[in-house]
Amino acid sequence: MILAPLLGAALILAVADEPFDNANGTTKLTAREKIAATEPLIQSATDCIIHAVAANPDYGKPTAQLGDLIVASMPTCVTPVRAMIDAYDRYFGDGTGEAFFMGPYLDVLPKAVVNAENKAAD
Repeated sequence: MILAPLLGAALILAVADEPFDNANGTTKLTAREKIAATEPLIQSATDCIIHAVAANPDYGKPTAQLGDLIVASMPTCVTPVRAMIDAYDRYFGDGTGEAFFMGPYLDVLPKAVVNAENKAAD
């Protein structure tokens, strides 16, 4: 599903980045802990987008473009998407959340939507 490629990308980001230090500099999280902390937020954002796409009146029409439906879902899902991006920034460093969202996340999101559609049809 979508989590495997996204978690792989998160691991790459974690390895390439310095360990996260809190304000006191006493807590360092491992790559596995960072991934575990962001995984539920990735799933929440993805679930929101999948539901918003499925609820779109144009969904299922032959002229509907999946990318357009995903873009149209963003206002509905801004809170979980923002939470995911903010968590990435917090755990992996400033700017990594947007880079993750605009890169690996959006690369696999259409497949996640299609897979959800296929599961619903079964």
